[in-house]
Amino acid sequence: MHLTQDQIAARIPHAGSMCLLHEVTAWDTHQIQARATSHRWLDNPLRCPQGLGIAAGIEYAAQAMALHGSLVSPSGTARPGRLASTRGVHCSVRWLNLVEDDLCIVARKIMGDDSGMVYDFEISAQQQVLLTGRASIVLMPQ
Repeated sequence: MHLTQDQIAARIPHAGSMCLLHEVTAWDTHQIQARATSHRWLDNPLRCPQGLGIAAGIEYAAQAMALHGSLVSPSGTARPGRLASTRGVHCSVRWLNLVEDDLCIVARKIMGDDSGMVYDFEISAQQQVLLTGRASIVLMPQ
């Protein structure tokens, strides 16, 4: 199932220019694949005067995780959650805004229950891995 940026924005709490994902290219119960172009925006809300640092890629991955949660939820909406930690983060570039190609974001759900989830994530462009890691998400009580 393909989702556009407007459809993505309707499923996650990030609005306007803070909705960083451009489209979903594939998803199933265990993973999501998305594409982003916003790393090249001069007005990207995460950009500092020097550019868009690679650590901002964690937010791209977190938005993909939130979107995945809404897609696999029986209700079609994700429970609110918070990024609790990241581990094993490795990066191969310093600035995302210097990446000319679209970003490919993949988030794979490793485990999850009513209290939270753990995802592995990878961001790449032109078959170069830019950022990888693991994120723990804590879900807010119902």
